[in-house]
Amino acid sequence: MAEWNNSQLRKYNIKLGKIPVLQHDDPKLDSYLCNNKPVLIKGSQLISSALNWDIDYLQKHMSSICCNVMISSNHRFKYYDQKKITPTLTFKPLSRPSPMTFSEFADKMKKWKKGDPRLYMQQALNNSIGHHIVRDFVMFNWDWVISKQKICKWGPLTSNLLLISQEGNITPCHYDEQQNMFAVVRGHKRFILFPPSQFECLYPHPVHHPYDRQSQVDFDNPDYIKFPKFKDACGYEVVVGPKDVLYIPIYWFHHVESLMSSSYTVSINFWFKTGPIEKIEYPLQDYQKMTIMRNVEKMLGEALHDPNEVGSILRTIVVGRYTSDEN
Repeated sequence: MAEWNNSQLRKYNIKLGKIPVLQHDDPKLDSYLCNNKPVLIKGSQLISSALNWDIDYLQKHMSSICCNVMISSNHRFKYYDQKKITPTLTFKPLSRPSPMTFSEFADKMKKWKKGDPRLYMQQALNNSIGHHIVRDFVMFNWDWVISKQKICKWGPLTSNLLLISQEGNITPCHYDEQQNMFAVVRGHKRFILFPPSQFECLYPHPVHHPYDRQSQVDFDNPDYIKFPKFKDACGYEVVVGPKDVLYIPIYWFHHVESLMSSSYTVSINFWFKTGPIEKIEYPLQDYQKMTIMRNVEKMLGEALHDPNEVGSILRTIVVGRYTSDEN
């Protein structure tokens, strides 16, 4: 398998530092995980039993499984919540769902040529995915990842997703409301991460919008008139390769690119709920402030029965009262 090189990395006008890299048994690792700090983990053997999961192997053992596949006319796959699409909203998503069997997906991947719609599969791993895949799944290094879950007092594991993406595909900048251990099986993925404190620089869509949790800024062509604070955005980058595990903390923004070291990438993520807050300590952490902001938006939308009024209510509360020089 070919290696990636710096020429494959898209160029963005963003200040970028590096994500720390630690071995799975490094004593410092638990401190990163428990304090919601991203880290690239080497040597965990978390998904070693899945390292043979290429398209041919998966097609052989998942042939008739119906899978969740997204199709896009360009390289961007921006997640959206279909339940939030209302009749009054003018909304044209960048990508659309196109369910198909894994065999159909694999054939399209193998026959793909420039100009064809791009493909990205996101499939939940469960006991109906096929005998051989379930066998490999059971053999993951569960002891290691569950030990980290217990040490950090995370909540339960909610799901595992099998992700297969064509080279050059991008999942634009967004954040998630769960802890994520992201493991790469095949190929290389570049992550650009931003802490929750960068919220105002990244302009996420309103909570009631189908693109909730997604940044409004197009990294390839940022509109500095509309999003002026994006000029101040500061992030961290890392390239994740086979056998690597990237810890993406809850509420950390991340922008993901599949690099051209392979015709496609295969990854598996491990989603954990955040653990219960035993005691609220002040000052609040940035991700806790984001939770508060989300809840305020939701509450106002429900109280007003019209999400379109939320912005005007918030402006009325803030402008001239919390923006004056006396405050």
